[in-house]
Amino acid sequence: MKSTLKFLKRVKSTVFHSIAFYPVLISAGFFFLAITLLFVENLEVINALKKEVPYLLVQDNETARTILSTLFGGILSLTVFSFTMVMVVLNQASSNFSPRLLPGLISNKKHQIILGFYIGTILYTIIVLMSLGAYGSSTDAVGFSVMVAAILGAFCIGLFVYFIHSISQSIQIHNIIDKIYASCTKLLEKERADQGDNDVENQNVSNQYWKILNSEKTGYYRSFDVTLLKNSLKNRENIIEIIPYVDQHIWKGDPVLGISEPISEEELASLHICLYILSNRHEDDSGVGGMIKLTEVAVKALSPGINDPGTAINAISKLGQLVHQILKIQPKTIEGIVDCEITIIHNKISASELMRIVIEPIRVYAKGDSTVSYELLSALIFVRNSKDIYPRYVEALQDEIMSLSNDLKKNISNNRDLKRILELLES
Repeated sequence: MKSTLKFLKRVKSTVFHSIAFYPVLISAGFFFLAITLLFVENLEVINALKKEVPYLLVQDNETARTILSTLFGGILSLTVFSFTMVMVVLNQASSNFSPRLLPGLISNKKHQIILGFYIGTILYTIIVLMSLGAYGSSTDAVGFSVMVAAILGAFCIGLFVYFIHSISQSIQIHNIIDKIYASCTKLLEKERADQGDNDVENQNVSNQYWKILNSEKTGYYRSFDVTLLKNSLKNRENIIEIIPYVDQHIWKGDPVLGISEPISEEELASLHICLYILSNRHEDDSGVGGMIKLTEVAVKALSPGINDPGTAINAISKLGQLVHQILKIQPKTIEGIVDCEITIIHNKISASELMRIVIEPIRVYAKGDSTVSYELLSALIFVRNSKDIYPRYVEALQDEIMSLSNDLKKNISNNRDLKRILELLES
């Protein structure tokens, strides 16, 4: 039962994140709109409206057929052109920035709604066209429906203009960086707010566990679903520590859970169902995942083929602020669960691991570029000198600063540039 519920949750998440979700939903709405309008065509209210504004209603079936056919062909062309533009944008983003940015561009809800409106209008037009054959040569049979179709067609033209503007804005790299930064900031602020003042180190929580549970699959740890726990397990006091941090890659057989008190074999096996281990790190949003995207953008910008230090500096500026925010979060946190006796402890990414996966790739690629290295060193020093970060993280920051300093001394031949950068350490 629990495994079925987990499967249904995964299907729900897949459907909601699909590019087809909103178009299908909107198209269904247009289908029912067409059926409804065809049914109300001969109501007294609609007939009265036809008499009041006859110049807005089509009185001839051939004219109606011509209008609907024109609308159908024109909106179909808009739809094809819009999809083509999306493909061009995705190809450009993948080539110039990072392939990991594609899910974010594809999942843009505004673009999905516009495409859904196009497809829905086409479906509406087809249904009204089919109804003309059903009514035969009767005049004024679908006059009101044709008027609505013309209004929808005009609205589609306005949406197309907006679509052109929106798609041209979404591909600009500074907008992509700002969007990732805003999303990560929101997630990190929520994570810190959820953590509150619960400091595991100041509580009587033992590190000696009765059982260490190993992973049954290889992938990226995403979350632990408490709702899938067995009721017998929820109603007994116990401590479950989740060993990997969110977005950490784990191999089959790696330790993932620590359980403090003995439980049955059935309950032990059920814990595996609560774990979400996915094959793709970027399948869902997370703070660390967004920072990795910014790192990839910076590294791609520093590659010889792109050679765009301005984009790298912009990404480093945002990364410095995000690193500052994430290092305010304590290494471990306790999740408060309503009506449950179990204590869930979550591990957060360590500062040294954060430096390895976020800062080190940029350091390796930027060590010969004095301008980019200056910004990277400046960001690291800013975070290190902050009074808000957790004290134990300072050592890892200092180690990364020294590693960057040593790389610069070996790779920057211009003594004047090197001196200017290293003066940051002295100040």
